[in-house]
Amino acid sequence: MIDGRRMVSVLGSTGSIGVSTLDVIARHPDRFGVYALAANASIDAMREQCLAFQPRYAVMAEEAAADSLRARLPADCATEVLQGEAGLAQVVTDAAVDTVMAAIVGAAGLPSTLAAAQAGKTVLLANKESLVMGGQLLMAAVRESGARLLPIDSEHNAIFQCLPASASTRPSLAGVCKVLLTASGGPFRQWSRARMDAATPEQACAHPNWSMGRKISVDSASLMNKGLELIEACWLFDLPPDAVDVVVHPQSIIHSMVQYLDGSVLAQLGNPDMRTPIAYGLGWPERLDAGVAPLDLIATARLDFEAPDEGRFPCLRLAREAVAAGGTAMAVCNAANEVAVAAFLDGQIAFTGIPGVIESILAQVPVLEPTTLSVVESADAQARQLAAEYIAGLPGQGGKTGLA
Repeated sequence: MIDGRRMVSVLGSTGSIGVSTLDVIARHPDRFGVYALAANASIDAMREQCLAFQPRYAVMAEEAAADSLRARLPADCATEVLQGEAGLAQVVTDAAVDTVMAAIVGAAGLPSTLAAAQAGKTVLLANKESLVMGGQLLMAAVRESGARLLPIDSEHNAIFQCLPASASTRPSLAGVCKVLLTASGGPFRQWSRARMDAATPEQACAHPNWSMGRKISVDSASLMNKGLELIEACWLFDLPPDAVDVVVHPQSIIHSMVQYLDGSVLAQLGNPDMRTPIAYGLGWPERLDAGVAPLDLIATARLDFEAPDEGRFPCLRLAREAVAAGGTAMAVCNAANEVAVAAFLDGQIAFTGIPGVIESILAQVPVLEPTTLSVVESADAQARQLAAEYIAGLPGQGGKTGLA
């Protein structure tokens, strides 16, 4: 804390979650300050953020990007530019830091998220892969250090809000029967399998309700995002997989629900704007103005629900199977998915080829107990290599294949 303000390190600051986080922070300059910003390679956007928020540090993933940012910041800018994992570790463990927004996309976010938890920080978790890959390690670190882990994914944040009140960030499950994760169904909710065979990256990234990055948008289209969220919910709320159901809700107004033993179902509703869960995480246990328009129920008019179709969207089934297998299977599932999504976005495979890659790699990589970060990272690396080899060997490589 500096000058009575909670200092925040925003990892993934140039992405959609990072930008929304900075928007909420800017609305409360008396309560929050930006201690550090971190991004992959968006030099222009990082420069503008440094000038606007004057953080103590800015971290770029690669040395070349860090050098370029240093050269482009004016001489009177007090921001020091760091790079790589060492830089990330520094800005999440510094004694001056109170809160870490963990919004780096994909497996790359795990080491810094784990370091923040080990340092006892308040971690606002928007990087679901950290729990999918290293849930056992991350939750152990939270318990041992006394860190606070607050979910920022809209679905998990909604569940957190609907669970029994608690003075801790590990809410009671007293009286809870199950949690219901809502899914929009994505842009292909009503598409046939044949039509999805020819889907383009632009179509997959055109989410009907949310403004998100390309990778998470593809995951939403395949329902793998919901599969990863199912895994995340099990870790966050200490739930068995059969206590987590997925319900398709196209309007994205109900962000998730909690079903109780007495027949009650509590839901959290709101306009689809990530600033709501971000503000809840930043202000917890208080509520903050997030700049989000209030929900107009009359204009909303209707709320629809349907069961997910795991025949057309097998990624959800594969995520469930990874949970059942336990250990490093979840890290393998995540890694294979990341490689497959990147291949789809690069035009190497069809959208419907994504689950085939994942299923093949899950069958090849042995399941180990994730006792250390190195065990998880090794499984991740092996899965990525095998997935890349699998894709390279597919018939019609260089064009697209719809093999699933």
